[in-house]
This record gives sequence, C-alpha cells and structure tokens, in this order.
Amino acid sequence: MHTTILHILNTTKTRVQTLGLHTRPEALQMQFEKRDFLSAVADAKADGKVPVIAEIKPASPGKAFREIPPAAAAELAWEMEEAGAVAISVLTEPGVFRGSLENLDAVRKNVCLPVLRKDFIIDRVQLEETESDLVLLIAGILEKELGDFVELAFQKGFEPIVEVHNRKELELALETAARVIGINNRNFETLNIDLGITEELAPLVREYDLDHGTRHLIISESGMNSAEDVRRVIQAGADAVLIGSALMESDSVFDKTEEFVQSFCWR
Repeated sequence: MHTTILHILNTTKTRVQTLGLHTRPEALQMQFEKRDFLSAVADAKADGKVPVIAEIKPASPGKAFREIPPAAAAELAWEMEEAGAVAISVLTEPGVFRGSLENLDAVRKNVCLPVLRKDFIIDRVQLEETESDLVLLIAGILEKELGDFVELAFQKGFEPIVEVHNRKELELALETAARVIGINNRNFETLNIDLGITEELAPLVREYDLDHGTRHLIISESGMNSAEDVRRVIQAGADAVLIGSALMESDSVFDKTEEFVQSFCWR
C-alpha cells in the first residue's frame, strides 16, 4: 500500500484506541431507521437520471479543497439533494481527509437522502460510533475479516458498500453477503486514478451475477470530472457514481451535481 494509506491506517488505529466504546454496553444497542439506498438508485435510473452519490470532502491526499464545519456540510448536502443526488457521502477520517463525525451527524439531520459514512473502518467499535445509512468497508484493508464486518454492518442497520480496487479484492467481496460493490478507480499502491479499473471489474461482477443468480449494485468511485467520465463508467456497467473532488472544486456544488445527474439517460 502507498505510504499515505499506511499513515491513515496507523492514525486510525490510534483513534480507535481512544474511543472507549468497549466499556459502553448501551452503544451495542444502537438502532435507527435506515434510508433505502437501493430504491433511491432504482428510482433515479427509472427517471432516466444518473444516481450520483455526492461527497462532502474537505481534502484528499495531498490536496485541501475547503474548510467544512458541520453547518457548511449541512448546507452543501442540501444543495446536493436539491440538485438530484441519490445519497450523500461524508468523510469522517479527520487527518488526511479532514472529515468529522460532526459533519456526518449534521448532514443526516439536514437531508432526507441516505447518508454514507466514508472512513477507514478497521475495528468493530467504529460501527458503534454514530448513525448512518451506509458504511464503507474496504476489502483490501479488512481482507479475511471482510465477511464478518459485512454481517455486523447489516446487524447494526447499515447497508455496507464493499470497496475493491482489483480482481483479488473483488473475489473477496463477492464471497460476502454485500449487495453493493464500490469499484475505486484509485490504485492503493500508487494513488493514481484510472477509470479502466471500473471497465475491467464491472463486467466481472455482471458475469458473477449471471452465473450465481445474484444481483449486485455497482458504484464507480474516484476520478470522474466530467459528464464524459460518468458516461464511460456507466457504459462499463456501473449503476451509480460517487463523486467528491469535482464537486468540491466547482464554483457551484448545486450546478455541478445537477450536471452529473443529467449526464446520461437510461431510457
């Protein structure tokens, strides 16, 4: 893995050690009403729109976009919802990505859409921290524990999105009960982005589903900066796209979100 990813994992381990939730049995009872992400994607496609998961992203490795306190996160999420996004992704990793749980809570209180917690989940205790409708689980990090984390996420009321970067990780993901596969176009070894990763892996998911009578929802993540990029990954087999940097760099989050939502017609 790239040194930046290893750094994030190390700081996440330190963060987990300070949570102290192991001594809070009431946290284990946390339940909430999950907003239906799968239906939201299906409805958007039926309306001829691109299912866009719009991301609240203060920074990425090596680049800061903007300071986003909770009130600003809530306002951005409202603009994204009004522009037609099907869900909001909120970074909660506080170091490299400068996210926060406070941003996540503010967003979920301010919109009606499903909300994804995007972080580096490495410990079960992190699934006790806060409410969200979806949670990101990274196959290349959890590896053999992935299936257990997927099951626990379902038990806690989350819809897990299992993120993969290559064929080996995809095989791990397809062995789990996950219904949503996120294909990250960013290479974890180099941090380079290549939309060809979606073009390579999405057909493999479709082939698996045909052979096994299953149906996975595919999200293409990272590297989409234009309507052409969105059309490319959808034509490769993606059902939805997750876009953060292009929105954070735009002059109008509303206009840019709407542009992506209208960039491909399923009909």
